[in-house]
Amino acid sequence: MLINDPERALRDAAAALETHLVALRRSIHAQPELAFQETRTAGIVADELARLGIPCRTGVGGTGVVGTIAGGRPGPVLAIRADMDALPIQEETGLSFASEVAGQMHACGHDIHTATLLGVAAVLKDLAPQLAGSVRLIFQPAEEILEGAAAMIADGAGEGIDLALGFHNAPDQPVGRFGFTRGAALAASDSFDVVIQGKSGHAAHPYAAVDPIVAAAAFVSQVQTVVSREVKPVHPAVVTIGQFAGGTTYNIIPERVHLKGTVRTLHAAARDTAEAAIRRLLGGIEHGMRVRATIDYNRKVPPLVNDDRVLEPALAAVRKQFGDVVDGGDPSMGAEDFSQFAAIAPAFHLRVGAGQPGRDDRLHNAHYQPDERSIGLGVQALSRIALDLLA
Repeated sequence: MLINDPERALRDAAAALETHLVALRRSIHAQPELAFQETRTAGIVADELARLGIPCRTGVGGTGVVGTIAGGRPGPVLAIRADMDALPIQEETGLSFASEVAGQMHACGHDIHTATLLGVAAVLKDLAPQLAGSVRLIFQPAEEILEGAAAMIADGAGEGIDLALGFHNAPDQPVGRFGFTRGAALAASDSFDVVIQGKSGHAAHPYAAVDPIVAAAAFVSQVQTVVSREVKPVHPAVVTIGQFAGGTTYNIIPERVHLKGTVRTLHAAARDTAEAAIRRLLGGIEHGMRVRATIDYNRKVPPLVNDDRVLEPALAAVRKQFGDVVDGGDPSMGAEDFSQFAAIAPAFHLRVGAGQPGRDDRLHNAHYQPDERSIGLGVQALSRIALDLLA
């Protein structure tokens, strides 16, 4: 493939691949696999890379696949990552290729991502002699539990990376548009498990017991002050209790209560402040309400920070390929473990519009239906960015 006219060449290449990539996406969609269980999906990826003549390593970080396209000239290593895992959601779309696995669904579009990166692999393999550097294709498991990137990096997937590209379908943008955020784009995600131990007893005689439900309720109320009274107002943060479990019936004060929560922050200082405050407040509950409290606090992933050294040429490449189709956006308090790759190399995370006309879809929803045209458009965008970065 010649690139005297890269816009047309990439457009034609993506069009030629479209039917095949949509079929791959639908096959993956019909057989979704949860985190670290993506064996069939990884097999499809490995088979496709082999068909394209791209050497790959399987079983990376569990079920991950890493392919390598060597360029014709020396240069940097550019990693492009797609996630492969599905969610524990019962699909309600009614599509002809809907999930055939009860309680599991590609409700975040990782099937779209996998097909898109396979398309990029096909395009860049043909262009390899004209690349100054190499492309590392990273098909990652377990993004939904924020553990797959770390597992792959521990297994060598990040070694020698000079630049990194990530991407995600965006149902809040119409197909044909692309999005970006400067600087910190997605939040650090931390989690905590709390056990508040009291003394069980009869509900009619609370003075003879130590009530962990009342103590846990006080803790839930108090942690809401972490954001409003301890974190700087200009540093976005979220503290949410997602599970409160305790008790068995009406008239028994239980022995213990279990809580689960998440903390989302965009700045390191806010992350430290939130953890310290949560630990201190729990200690106060323990002392003031006669309970014993334990906390298991887990820092999962850092914020995803877009680096201008990759962002600027990437946006320029997308504009050269499509025109004025790129929209800036605000940071999100959602999390993405591509941030682990962004922590070891300058990186950029691109949003690819996937909203269908007449629909108002959301990620992680049982009715989610991204526009499949986003696959070919993503192939063009990512391939053009790679071409320009490795020119």
